Amino acid sequence: MKRNLFASLVVCLFGMTATAQAQHQFTISTKLGAEIQPTMYGIFFEDINFGADGGLYAELVSNRSFEAPLHITPAGERLSGGFLDWKTFGNVQLNSEKPAFDRNPHYATLNDDGHREKRTGIENHGYFGMGMKQGMKYNFSVFGRARNADNARIRVELVGSDNEVMARQNVDINGREWKKFTAQLTAPRTDAKAFLRIFLEGQNSVDLDHVSLFPEDAWQGILRADMVQDLKDLHPGVFRFPGGCIVEGTDLASRYQWKETVGQVENRPLNENRWNYTFAHRLFPSYFQSYGLGFYEFFLLSEYIGAQALPVLNVGLACQYQNSDKDADRVHVSVDNLQPYIDDALDLIEFANGSTDTEWGKLRAEMGHPEPFNLQQIGVGNEQWGPLYPERLEKFVAAIRAKYPKMKIVGSSGPDPDDHGNKQFTYGWEQMTRLKADLVDEHYYRNQDWFLQNVARYDSYDRKGPKVFAGEYACHIKQKPQPTPEGMNVFDAALHEAAAMTGFERNADIVQMATYAPLFAHVEGWQWRPDLIWVDNLTTVRTPNYYVQQLYAMNPGTNVLSLTEEVKEAGAKKSKALPVTGQDGLCASAVYDKGANQYIVKIVNVGDQPQTVTLTFKGLKALPAAENVQLTTLNSNDPMACNTIQKKDVVKPVNQKNFDITIDKNTATVKVPAKTFAVYKF
Repeated sequence: MKRNLFASLVVCLFGMTATAQAQHQFTISTKLGAEIQPTMYGIFFEDINFGADGGLYAELVSNRSFEAPLHITPAGERLSGGFLDWKTFGNVQLNSEKPAFDRNPHYATLNDDGHREKRTGIENHGYFGMGMKQGMKYNFSVFGRARNADNARIRVELVGSDNEVMARQNVDINGREWKKFTAQLTAPRTDAKAFLRIFLEGQNSVDLDHVSLFPEDAWQGILRADMVQDLKDLHPGVFRFPGGCIVEGTDLASRYQWKETVGQVENRPLNENRWNYTFAHRLFPSYFQSYGLGFYEFFLLSEYIGAQALPVLNVGLACQYQNSDKDADRVHVSVDNLQPYIDDALDLIEFANGSTDTEWGKLRAEMGHPEPFNLQQIGVGNEQWGPLYPERLEKFVAAIRAKYPKMKIVGSSGPDPDDHGNKQFTYGWEQMTRLKADLVDEHYYRNQDWFLQNVARYDSYDRKGPKVFAGEYACHIKQKPQPTPEGMNVFDAALHEAAAMTGFERNADIVQMATYAPLFAHVEGWQWRPDLIWVDNLTTVRTPNYYVQQLYAMNPGTNVLSLTEEVKEAGAKKSKALPVTGQDGLCASAVYDKGANQYIVKIVNVGDQPQTVTLTFKGLKALPAAENVQLTTLNSNDPMACNTIQKKDVVKPVNQKNFDITIDKNTATVKVPAKTFAVYKF
């Protein structure tokens, strides 16, 4: 770092020289602009890429209640029950007589095989194997009952990928009524592909249901600790859940229904995952939702990571991508029959905020949270388009406004960020404005060129209408991905996202929330790329895109500051003070943080050359000394660099200790390296 340690003469000689040589001169007004909402930077969760079951939800057993495979008839009837993801040996039966749980009626019966040298039992390999860590304790539980005697016994084993038993424990099943039985086993070594085996010991038959195995370090006993930490370290302001297309379902019978995800976890019914056989190139037909991670857990997680919850509910439409609007009468709910869907929205607000003497507020309290969750906003519909959506949304808006007038309502402008000649985007915005939605959810998955061309996207938006929620976005690279699952999460994509986000920040009066998507992906279970955080059975990796989101969320400021550069546009006689939106590959924004009494300047250089920039703080007499300026950079000389499970730190932020800066009164001169996202704090 070049420091101001000399007298004013030195500043005059060297500081003025640096300014004179600068290629770009930015002016930052210290007059406080629009407030930046605490929800500005957040996260979006959807159970895609095994993000919930097999991911964030720490349960290691797949199909733990023997309800898969699940099929839905044309009439909407659910047919379920089977040993999917289980290996059976000996005399094993699937039964449903007098079940432990009415909404999960199937269970396994283990009977004596009839020969002293043969065994009866079941094995579960979880999701791509069960990750076991050396020294970690694993909490086993099962609901069981003795079937043909007063007592029975099972043997529970953790088995390594080499088929060697790592730990075992006998569990006595006492009595002929359903009860919960537990055991704890310790893994003596680390194994990413371990599995669970259960034997029948002796000749007395036993019924088993809801077989479960959690690592002892799971957050609240339910969520994977390292993945929760990744979310908390993002410092999110908003948490949107549970989707995404999950909300819609391939058909309405398989849509996400929040009321099925609360209450006793063992009695939450299995649901077909909308992504299980959608993508022909990567089918996962055993991909289901156990709902162990449900709306109550989502609210708890939101509270823990410090984010405002944004639940999204179905508007009465199945996924329009997978169902033709010509079949609307068959696949969607008619406007006249929406009341159960509207009731779901009203009841959810009561579940989140209602007093304990209300039906749903009482359930929240019984689940362990008597205090309200202070829900402030709700989304209705995911990315629907055309007239089918607003005519249904209008009914929801009227009902929610009547009962909860302060509740913010988030609507959608459709799946695309522009019209593509079909006017869907414009129509969506017109209808959301007519319905007076508080925010409009925009989605964009585009390449680097689009992100750079849209840095100024929100500069011309109408300030009088609804606000913007950039609810799903990610830069999808033009180049061939690297040959790893994480290979689309390259640095160049993250850098262009950082460039576009200067436009979010500069327009904080209209853009009030933004969430990258999707959030999680398992390296063996992905169907969609890129994703913010990659995981395997033992660990996680934070992508370059993650670090861009983190740098914005950790340096949001409280107020926007005007940052401009004098630019002479083509054909113009005079230059104008314009936002920095791509000149010579530079994009920039500035904010002030009242709490920290800091000016924060974000500069993104997507170009191949370093750029020298002067920052003049108009209205400020003098900047602090250079040694008090902080700089964090995200940089790579390789635009295709990416972080992987094997090499996690190829790209990561660096807090710079020595960097180019000179200060002359209220002007700082800095040198921004090529291919760099730089955050300066004064």
